[in-house]
Amino acid sequence: MKTFISWSGGKDTALACYRMMKNENKEIAHLLNMISENGTHSRSHGLEVKLLQSQAKSMGIPITQIKATWQSYEDEFKKALADFKNNDINEGVFGDIDLQPHRDWVERVCKESRITPFLPLWNDNREDLLNEFIDVGFKAIVVAVNRDYLGEEWLGREINSDFINDLKNLSNVDLCGENGEYHTFVYDGPFFQEPVTFSAGEKISQEKHYFLELSCEE
Repeated sequence: MKTFISWSGGKDTALACYRMMKNENKEIAHLLNMISENGTHSRSHGLEVKLLQSQAKSMGIPITQIKATWQSYEDEFKKALADFKNNDINEGVFGDIDLQPHRDWVERVCKESRITPFLPLWNDNREDLLNEFIDVGFKAIVVAVNRDYLGEEWLGREINSDFINDLKNLSNVDLCGENGEYHTFVYDGPFFQEPVTFSAGEKISQEKHYFLELSCEE
């Protein structure tokens, strides 16, 4: 069965994709990535669009990047699903862990688009998910943090055992960043043909977030 991945470029969507790839009955046929209305950065993680294109290239999977404002997000998402449906892609994979409003949105939008949704990480233990991510060979760094929870010194940190242990010492942060405490960029892993090469630039403060500028190197 042909399946698409709702792709952010971060750790949760990558692990969800990895789990689905182990199912021999599923064909990961496409990545779907929502981007800013000016077409420069991903809508969810603020990543340069070329970085996500490089991920897709290394995975050997085509990517569709759709421009949208937050106001037009749902309408544009549904248009993308309609195109997938017309190309016999009837299932979608999402990396949500336990935010019920997110699941409700996914299930409603997919139902209206006649797409079957899968959430392979749903309700799994946070630390187990991070350890699985590391153990199977994924590599990722922190590219954004919510300043209500974490400082800019967390930007650029690798997702590894030290990262997990340091987060566990903080009482107000979800280990997987499910509440938006932090976002990541995956640059290597078991389904990458080669690592995505990139360079890190400035740390930027914007409203309630700190972002690490990354540039694609080809």
